[in-house]
This record gives sequence, C-alpha cells and structure tokens, in this order.
Amino acid sequence: MSAQPSRILILGGGFGGVHAAMCLERLLGAGDAEITLVNQENFFLFTPMLHEVAASDVDITHIVSPLRSLLRRTRVVVGDVAGIDLRERRVCLRHGFENHRHVLAYDQLVIALGSITNFYGLPGLEEHALTMKTLGDAIHLRNRLIASLEEADNDCAAETAGLLTCVVVGGGFAGVETIAAVNDFVREALRFYPRIDPARLRMVLVHAGPVVLPELGSALGSYTQHKLGERGVEVIVNAQVQRVTAQDVRLGDGRTIPARLVVWTAGTSPHPLLHALPCGLDRGRIVVDDTLAVAGFPGVWALGDCAVVPDWRTGRPHPPTAQHALREARTVARNIVATLRGRPIARFDFRTIGQLAAIGRRTGVARIFGVNFSGFLAWWLWRTIYLGKLPRFEKKVRVALDWTLDLLFTKDFVQFLTVRGSVMSTPADLEPQPARSLTEMSR
Repeated sequence: MSAQPSRILILGGGFGGVHAAMCLERLLGAGDAEITLVNQENFFLFTPMLHEVAASDVDITHIVSPLRSLLRRTRVVVGDVAGIDLRERRVCLRHGFENHRHVLAYDQLVIALGSITNFYGLPGLEEHALTMKTLGDAIHLRNRLIASLEEADNDCAAETAGLLTCVVVGGGFAGVETIAAVNDFVREALRFYPRIDPARLRMVLVHAGPVVLPELGSALGSYTQHKLGERGVEVIVNAQVQRVTAQDVRLGDGRTIPARLVVWTAGTSPHPLLHALPCGLDRGRIVVDDTLAVAGFPGVWALGDCAVVPDWRTGRPHPPTAQHALREARTVARNIVATLRGRPIARFDFRTIGQLAAIGRRTGVARIFGVNFSGFLAWWLWRTIYLGKLPRFEKKVRVALDWTLDLLFTKDFVQFLTVRGSVMSTPADLEPQPARSLTEMSR
C-alpha cells in the first residue's frame, strides 16, 4: 500500500453504508486509509422495527444507534449530498445551520444512498399522506393516532366522518406490518377512551395486487389477509389509489373511503441525485457488475437500494433487501481492500435466506430456506432474528426489556410533541392585562 492513506468516502448511513464502514475498520489498519461516512442523520436506524415505534412497542431511541458509537475510526459528516462528480473524483455536500457547501475528494467511493418515497404524482397524496421511512415518520404517525383518539373523545367530533379511519396503502412488508401494529395499538388504547364507540374505528389496507405480501407467496399472503380480517382490518386488494383529500381516499374503481389519516408505503425510487451521474443507470439505479463496481469509473462502487446488482447465477438483479445490503457491504469492503493491496477482487455471491413479517398479536409469517412458517412460531422467529441483527449489545438489551415490559403493562399513549411552549415578553414597568372571562370571549 502507498505511504499516503487512501481516502475512502461512503455516501449513506443505512445498512449498506454503515456495515461497509464497519467492515473496512476491521480489515484496515489505523494508518492505512481515511474513512469518511456522510449521512443526513447522526444515527443508524434499524428500519425493520420502525413500525414498533409507531405502535409504542419499543422506545423511540432503542432502534437507533449513534454513528460515532458504531464507527470508532471513521469520520462522520452529517449533511446532505449536493452533487457527485465521478470524473473529478469529488463530492459536494451541504451541512450546518447555514447550509454551508463543502467538497470532499476521494480515492474510493461507495454509493449507498438508498431510496426515497415516490408519490407517483397522484393528486393530493404528497399533501395529505404520511410515510414510513424514517424515525420521524414513525413518531409522526404515533402522534396522529393519539391526536385522533383525543379528538374523537369529544362530543363535538362524534359525527366527524373518517376521524377514526386509518388507510395504509401498499401490501408489502412495510404496509402490512404498519397496519397490523397500528391496529393493535389503537384497539388497545380504546379502553382508556370509554366515550368512543369501537364501531367508529376502521382500519383499511389497500393493495394493488391480488394478495398481500407477494414476496412470500400466495399461501402466506392469504393467511395474512385472513388473520388481519379476523382482527378488524379491512383488506382491499386489486385496487389502486386515484386521489387523496383531507377528508377521504378515492380508489380507481370509484369507491371512496372517508379517512383523515393515510399512510403511503406503496412506492419508492432511488435517490434523485443519481439521475445526473454519467454511469449506467436502470430506472434511476446505478448498474454495477457482479463485483459491485461501477463500469468506467475505477474505485467507484454502489450497493443497496440505489444499485442494480446482478445475480451471476440467474442474470436477474438481486432484491433490494437489508440482508442483501449487509452482504453487499462486506463484499465492497473486501474488494476495496483488495484493490488497495493489488489483489484480485471477488464477485458478490449470496442467496436469500428468508423473509419475515410480523402481523400483530404475537403472530407472524415467514419463509426461510423455502419453508413456510406462520403463527406464533413465525412471530418468535421474527423477534429472535431481528434482535440478533440489531447493532450494539446495549440496544439489544433495551429492546428485549421493552418487549418484556410490554407483556406486563399497557402501552404508552403520550404524544411526543416538539412545539415550543407558550412564552410572553412584558416590559417590567407594565402590568399584565387582566384575563377575560369566558362570557366575554364568547361574544
């Protein structure tokens, strides 16, 4: 290796980016390379448990890990990527309170920017729908659910159409786990709102295909629909959202669902910054070879949701899942080290181990090594496997304690509001005006 440390720049702090940095730290000595990771937040979010934050199953801080705790020899830069110049080998960032611009040069670049929510231009969706991609999304959804319950508890809101209706759009893993967790959360909360008629509560899952969770096959998808239906969730399949307003959701077949809360999980797209790159793209994702290298740009690698990674066995792309991103990150890290040391690089070789989903009330569905599981066993597998994958022993213990306490106590229904408290500024020589009576205010 050269005397001058190589500059390794990683864009994105999701599964791919963080695990690439962790693996590089293990493989490289302290003076071999300068590793820098750029991310919008200063933490790593364990997204498989995001719906549990929305449903108050785990504390909001227990599924996030500070990047500086995970990465001891990596420089962490919190900011937004403003531009990538592959020819000049540099990246432009925006960061700080004043949106300061900063340029970072690199010798090796790992692009792991993930994906963002796509509303596909549907009328009213961006203005009125919530998403489930970030920690803030989960907290916002939880607050909206509790706010709806508080409002519905008032007599004046008794006839408000759709106030206690939640529509989740998208029957994939995110949509199914969200509607299942939200349904359990709200129905358990009703015991603390005796003035609310349970018949007013309506939970709806809208899916464009014939069966939910198509990745797990029709048998487990049908089982999921049956279980959700038993628990009061209305599953609408073969339907697409046409328009969303502040009062309702309109489907393509003409049906209208009065609803004040809509959660969109039906579509994602690669980071829009990638569209400007001069490398090969496939529907906005970077095309890489089976070593995860970007053709025509030595030292540039891409992985995760923002890359099209071919399976050398079949020629088809690998699915953009977390388990693939983890293995892709390790392959990229090893190939970067091999490149720096003048050794041959290896191709990415991995087959899907399994996929799991929690569908509420200690029930789950899973397909592992081609074998289907359902019910309590699948739910236990879901918790066991994901608890094992959660970074840091401290976080594993905290989540395990959350789950244990959830067996003994009711869920917490406190809203986490971030608005500033009431203030006033009165000159010292002036007395405050007397408060008006209720009679005066009502005039």
